[in-house]
Formats: sequence, structure tokens, C-alpha cells
Amino acid sequence: MNDQTYYQQLAETIGAGESELISKIFEELIDEKEAKVLLAAAPPATTEEIAEKSGIEAGDIEAMIDALFNKGLLFKSKKPEGTKYYRVRTVPQMHDATALYSEVSKKILDHWKKYMATEWPAYMKTIESVLPHPVMRIIPVNAKIDAQSQVLAFDDVKDSIESARNLAVTKCSCRVIDGTCGKDLEVCIQFDKAADYALERGTGRKLEKDEAIEMLKRCEEEGLVHVGDNRRTVGHVICNCCSDCCMNWPSVRGGLGKFVLPSRFQAMVDLKLCSGCETCLERCYFDAIHMEGEDDTAVVDSEKCMGCGLCLVTCPDEALSLKEVRPEDFVPI
Repeated sequence: MNDQTYYQQLAETIGAGESELISKIFEELIDEKEAKVLLAAAPPATTEEIAEKSGIEAGDIEAMIDALFNKGLLFKSKKPEGTKYYRVRTVPQMHDATALYSEVSKKILDHWKKYMATEWPAYMKTIESVLPHPVMRIIPVNAKIDAQSQVLAFDDVKDSIESARNLAVTKCSCRVIDGTCGKDLEVCIQFDKAADYALERGTGRKLEKDEAIEMLKRCEEEGLVHVGDNRRTVGHVICNCCSDCCMNWPSVRGGLGKFVLPSRFQAMVDLKLCSGCETCLERCYFDAIHMEGEDDTAVVDSEKCMGCGLCLVTCPDEALSLKEVRPEDFVPI
């Protein structure tokens, strides 16, 4: 069995067996022996179990664990009875973990950039076709919510932060790979187990709760959209996504639209207050606002609006607000 076969096998385990770029990323990160260990690390297994499956001595595997963990290819499942290890499971997980590896090479980042531009949109459509519900969802900004609407806990980033056990911040993996927008890098807020993971790997730093809230305000002003796990409880992460580097948007702009769920809200315009300054047009990622009518005022396209609220933050006339248009159970538990 040659080296390429091992790397191709690993690509197949994360659903990217046809991708030369994913197998090249594996090849850049690990040698053949490490590839054998990863192939044996599913389902989660102890070093002794991995040794039995791979034919590699347990002592040799122990020596590889830290390197594979730091590279973002091997993860730990810590239980009272001991620690088990499992390999990376999906393309998005590998994308986020390997891009933040402290010794990641420019060659690997270039491979990822090419993959995201050429292969990711089609792969995203494939996984969307079998998703039971969206993976991620838009979280609205905490500004100018319609008075009759209730901001529930799973929509309130401040509430999520206050209830977190542990917080860390990492660089945005999408902007590490691309970065053409020039937006802030260190704004990806990790919660609880994800924070523990980032701190253990050294890919993130400890974040205090008041600092996290200030960071979110700064992201809103800079024009970054809050995106989190699609669940009612505190998830793993709140990403602060830009318009051009982020892996979430091909689905919204041209795919099936099942990867990212809109928030429960939609932007609404008070035509009496709108001066037609067009500031909101520049802020909207989704081309959901246009100008029309005799007074050339803003109009929101309900089919395109994702309910992020970025348009509200910089409206000089305070003519925009967020109104609840979807039921409370819109977000799956």
C-alpha cells in the first residue's frame, strides 16, 4: 500500500474521497505511520486498541498523540475510565482545526484556499441534501428588536456568554486561510468544551465574559455576522463571519440553503424615518435590501433577509428594526 493510498483513504473517511486537495493536505501534515494510526482511530479507541488495529507499537502511538492532536487531526474523549482517541470526522472540522495549527504551512493554507474556491460549494450541496436540519444558524444582533418580540435565550449572545463555564477566543479559520477582507482575525468565540480544546492545543486564549461581550459589539460595528451552532443551548462556538472568506455563505447565496438557518427575525424599515442614505445596502451580505419608490427608500426582500441585523447597527436614521417573523420552535432542539 503506497503513501497516496493511505491519504486517499483518510480523505474518504471524511467524505472527500474524490478530492485530491484534501488528500494532499493530509500528506502535508502527516507521514505514513501517522496515517495508519488515524485510520485505526475510529470508533474512539485507547492507544492499545489503536495498536492492535494498526499493527504499530503502543509506545510509538503514545509518542505520536500530541503531534496529531496539535495538528487538529486527532481528538480526545476523556472519560472517568480513561481517555480514548478518534480521528477527524468531517471536512469542516478538519478545515477549522488544521488551519489553526501553530505550525501550519503556507502550502497547506493555499491548498485549503483552493479547495474552498473550487470544491467546497459542490461538496456543501451534497451534504445539505442529507442534512436532517441546518448545522449553523444566524444569531441576531442585540439592537432594536421589535418591542413585541421576545429575545429568547438561544438568540441572545450575551445570555450565552453569561451562562458559559469557560470561554476562549481563536482566530477565524476562514480568514486565516483567505483573509482578503482584512477583517479582525481573533474573534471566534469558543464555549466550554470547545474552549477547553482550544486552550489545551494553544490555538486560543482565555476570554473573560466582559471582554467577549465587548468583542461582539466591535464585530457588529465592523460588519461581521454572528453565526452559532443550531441548537437551543450554548453550543461550541459563535463565529463572527465576514462576507467573502466565510465557508457558510455558498449555501445561502447559491446552494440548497440548508447549511445555515436564518434567525427568527427579519429587518423591517420605517419608511417615515428612512432618508435613503443607502448605508444598509453596503452592510447587507445577502443582497436583501434595495431602494425603491418616489422617495427612494430602503425595502427588505423577505426571501433573502437572514435576520442578522447588521443593517441596524449603522443606520443613521434608526429606521431599521428586527421583527420576529418565525415561530419560537423554528430552531431545533
